[in-house]
Amino acid sequence: MVTPDNFDLSRIDTTRPNGEVTLPVNSPGGAVDDHPQAAVAVLCGAGIVVALMQTIIVPLIPQLPSMLHAAPDNTTWALTITLLVGAVITPIAGRLGDMYGKRRMLLGSMATLLIGSATCALSSSLPMFLIGRAFQGLGFGTIALGISVMRDIVPPNRLGSAVGTMSASLGVGGALGLPFAAVIAQHLSWQALFWICAAAGALGGVGILAYVPETPSRAGGRFDVAGALGLAAMLTCLLLALSKGASWGWASPTTLGMFGAFAVIAVGWWIVERRSANALIDLDVALSRPVLLTNIASVAIGFAFYSMQLIPIQLLMAPASSPNGLGLDMLMASLVLAPSGICMFLFSHVSARLNVMFGPRTSLGIGAVVIGAGYVVFIVAVAGSWEMAWWMMLVVSLLIGAGLGIAYSAMPALIMRAVRVERTGEANGLNALMRIVGTSSSAAVTGMILSASMVGVATPQGALSVPSESGYLWASGISLVASAAAVALALAIPAPRAFRISPA
Repeated sequence: MVTPDNFDLSRIDTTRPNGEVTLPVNSPGGAVDDHPQAAVAVLCGAGIVVALMQTIIVPLIPQLPSMLHAAPDNTTWALTITLLVGAVITPIAGRLGDMYGKRRMLLGSMATLLIGSATCALSSSLPMFLIGRAFQGLGFGTIALGISVMRDIVPPNRLGSAVGTMSASLGVGGALGLPFAAVIAQHLSWQALFWICAAAGALGGVGILAYVPETPSRAGGRFDVAGALGLAAMLTCLLLALSKGASWGWASPTTLGMFGAFAVIAVGWWIVERRSANALIDLDVALSRPVLLTNIASVAIGFAFYSMQLIPIQLLMAPASSPNGLGLDMLMASLVLAPSGICMFLFSHVSARLNVMFGPRTSLGIGAVVIGAGYVVFIVAVAGSWEMAWWMMLVVSLLIGAGLGIAYSAMPALIMRAVRVERTGEANGLNALMRIVGTSSSAAVTGMILSASMVGVATPQGALSVPSESGYLWASGISLVASAAAVALALAIPAPRAFRISPA
């Protein structure tokens, strides 16, 4: 039954006068495809490849100083710079896609990923490697662009499932990145890892050329260069402060200066965007209650997602003699957590059904509840008197993966029903940016808690510092609070306004 809560607003032409709406035969973009399976598969595959870039570097971090003849403190930029560039480019790519063509921007994303991966593979110094990682980050707009393309080409009865799968590709790629990188780096070489990524980027580009049509919907106006530069500067200051604050010192002049610069630039950017006729981000839409609450919930969900990447793997790899440690190596630990990506993929389809039955705001709430249940299980497993076992972490990761699959599928549906079709890329880009802010905040907060709780443990290789039981509990407890916040935000998102259907 169609209700105001589960009605798909992407099917509405909102340009009719007097508040009337019509249900057009085709999609808003006019490029609807009755058999979009190949395009959806290509877009989801490209999304997974881009998501891999977040985690494939993790197994290499201990080796980077010797690989690139650089100091350990400097090599951590290999992780930071990709996330930073990805955060900056995501909303910009979405806006450019709305203006000049989403397929064109997708091809550009795959091209930069290919160039970046090849540059990393050929690197013999840290600066060249960081340039390659920065180019890989330029591909991060792929997922938001892919979701926007799907709104234009996928029939309404299949749109929910397609968007859910595309959105979940972020988690699937993130979960599979660790074991993939560990296996390739261990049995081949670290250069082979990046050549494989380059090949995947090339295949993604060919697939987009062959199967993904260009969509005719375009946003008018000119590109807001000042807004893009201001957003880039603002995000650079914020994410540098979050990602490097622990090493610089949270009270250091550099960190405080970055936070201060962020605040000053944000105020200036706000003033400029409010006065711009071609604003990079439509602030009226971004501040509307459905979009604003969904984006804040995205920060909370992103926080909970990245904590799952940081907390269980440390426990799995901690020496067996340490509190709750299981003594697994990187490959085995990542294999224990890898099924969460598959679970995320499967439950994105469950979310599509929930969206139809109850509406995406209910789906978002359900997903956040399931994520919270995963962290409750983790807390009970760590605090209990029983002996820790690897299967406990598997259960935790599956629960959190299921919740993420449901939530990640619901958020784009909430965004798309609240914005006009010509602003879909921009709106999805902003929502993806909020997830990145959540993951960056999670990395900073969780890392700070675990680092502050380190205890010494004797091992055959010598003394080793690992997180204490209280560190695991505090870090997971904060993620549980983030999940609860996402539930509250989902409940506060209003149902779509009442509507009446007029003859086309």
